[in-house]
Amino acid sequence: MSEQNYNPNEEIDTIFLDFEGGEECECAPVCIFEAGDNEYIALIPVDAEEGEEEVYIYRFSEADNGDSVIENIEDDDEYDAAADAFDAWVDAQSEEE
Repeated sequence: MSEQNYNPNEEIDTIFLDFEGGEECECAPVCIFEAGDNEYIALIPVDAEEGEEEVYIYRFSEADNGDSVIENIEDDDEYDAAADAFDAWVDAQSEEE
């Protein structure tokens, strides 16, 4: 996936992810969360069937021009830490309900 930019001050309904091979996936943001020293964004495909629990997690940061940047997480340990933080966020949301 290539780096994606958007303005966080605009309300976002969906984000389009471009994958290798030209495949595109329309996703809805679930949340932005912290893990360690970084922020991450969790996205779910809008066309996912009920019961499918596919979630995409990307590093999230702000560019100098104020746009937000979504980047691939290349390091397995970093991805595992981000996924664990997202799981903890999901658990906390479940407890609130």
